Amino acid sequence: MPEGLEADKRGYLLEDFRLFCLKDTSTKSLEYHYHEFDKIILLLGGRVTYMVEGVTYFLRPWDLLLVPRSQIHRAVIDPAEPYERMVLWLGREWLDRRSDPDEPLSLCFDLARSRGFHLLRTAEERRPLYLRRFQELEEALRSQEYGARRMADICCQRLVLEVDRDSRRDRTAEREKDAYRADPKIEEILRYIAGNLDRTLTVDALAERFFLSRYYLMHRFKEVTGYSVHQYISQKRLLLAGELLRQGTPVMKAAEQAGFGDYSAFLRAFRATFHASPRDFQPRRREGREEPPLL
Repeated sequence: MPEGLEADKRGYLLEDFRLFCLKDTSTKSLEYHYHEFDKIILLLGGRVTYMVEGVTYFLRPWDLLLVPRSQIHRAVIDPAEPYERMVLWLGREWLDRRSDPDEPLSLCFDLARSRGFHLLRTAEERRPLYLRRFQELEEALRSQEYGARRMADICCQRLVLEVDRDSRRDRTAEREKDAYRADPKIEEILRYIAGNLDRTLTVDALAERFFLSRYYLMHRFKEVTGYSVHQYISQKRLLLAGELLRQGTPVMKAAEQAGFGDYSAFLRAFRATFHASPRDFQPRRREGREEPPLL
């Protein structure tokens, strides 16, 4: 990401979930971005490398990539081969409504976030099942028959449950070193940042805490993640503030909990990133607001 640019939000999910079946023969370069929904990608063909929160994944056909909401990511696609995949967008409110006590439907995304690992490499015997689940959902979404909407909802739940179950029991990809590349020190720093956004997080403070030189930290962080330390922390604080606001947290308290000491600087950064006022994110404000179009 060029210096001075932030990750962009890409796409709006106006439904509970949305399925895309895509095949590209020519692709454009994608910058780092994030979504306000969770995303599952099933790779069917092509050569693609995904960077998610500082970890680089080298995908193979039938791999599932789990991208939780607000996690910054980017795809690098080899145009020599057609890039074919199925992509499922999932609204967190829908996932919450369809969850049972102590059994969240969002489990696969929660595990990906807590583990810092987003790749699920499906066993060969499970591949026909996943393809069938995606096809069932696609057919239900296209159907005009009675009850098609409810059938699509059920199909989507079944698909996500399969991913949840495999996420719990299968961590094979984490043992395959050719499946991904990560820097353990940068991973440690990213985990620390995620858990301490309300604290002072300067380059100097991080370098001292992790016994690195200031220059090395800045250089290596940008090399591994694609963005500067300051950009990353600012973006994560803004995303946290957005989530707090959606939960009903007052604006000033949300800014404080997200680590913004200067309220006016928070307002400027928030408007520049989300193209909206923080008050627009609060529940009562959002209920009557017209949603922007899907990009």
